Amino acid sequence: MKLTMLYSFLKADIDLIEKELELAISSTSPSLRDASLHLLQAGGKRIRPVFVLLAAKFGDYKIDRVKNVAVALELIHMASLVHDDVIDNADIRRGKPTVKAEWDNRVAMYTGDYIFARALEYMADIENVEAHRILSNAMVELCVGEINQIKDKYRFDQNLRDYLRRIKRKTAILIATSCQIGAISSNVPKQVHEKLYQFGYNVGMAFQITDDILDFTATEAELGKPAGSDLWQGNVTLPALYALEDDRMREKIIRVNKHTPKSEMDEIITHMKQSDVIDRSHALSQRYLSRALHILDELPANRTKKTLRDIAKFIGKRKY
Repeated sequence: MKLTMLYSFLKADIDLIEKELELAISSTSPSLRDASLHLLQAGGKRIRPVFVLLAAKFGDYKIDRVKNVAVALELIHMASLVHDDVIDNADIRRGKPTVKAEWDNRVAMYTGDYIFARALEYMADIENVEAHRILSNAMVELCVGEINQIKDKYRFDQNLRDYLRRIKRKTAILIATSCQIGAISSNVPKQVHEKLYQFGYNVGMAFQITDDILDFTATEAELGKPAGSDLWQGNVTLPALYALEDDRMREKIIRVNKHTPKSEMDEIITHMKQSDVIDRSHALSQRYLSRALHILDELPANRTKKTLRDIAKFIGKRKY
């Protein structure tokens, strides 16, 4: 089953958001417009807008109001991807050239800034001050995460806490914020939208850990980029962190740099698959998913709750 089948009842609203995203990135500047559209057309799971919509279903759901939050959160995510690709010097994303590869670093950075600004414009229609405070905090954390990602490149002496803090800022906070602000936009009670934040946080942590596992276990065709790209670019993810505990693997991993031949990367990946690092990484992902499902048990029963449960379980089992 595809992930989209789990929330097919939202198709009309998601299609509306997709059209709104195209409007959001329109610009009188041809470079900004073309670069933004290039990123949008590369596709994506649109998981953040989905979480906004599902969380909003716990309250007074009005799509004309909720869609602005959904668009804003997806735009923030898109902007962070453009900046990430500059930081990582990545030429391929989802099987297509990145904005920095198609244009250059300067156009990419301005495109990311432009998309961020458009996100704030969409949020302007939300009057709830708490929603803006939560979003501002998420954006601050996202930026700190991007800076730390630069600082941590090829730093092979980092620990588990460093990694978890980084993926919290990179992925989990934005998914958690999508759930919480989506709920706030529908006037959901505080105790409910705070639980939805915690649900989103734990799902987001599991989601990123799974992504980091797939970087080593999925194929280039499935990933839309070479397997092991994270490590190749200097990002020490959970499987690599566990692998560093083995002296023989550590010796190979600490030599990795952007000029490492593909044959050496393939050897490292093979070693990882034959060791226990993938299973250990899955185990930690499952711990976060279990917490997310436990939090769901405390939320009001409705169709949305079942869908959130199904999505969480799907994330834990996805292959790419």
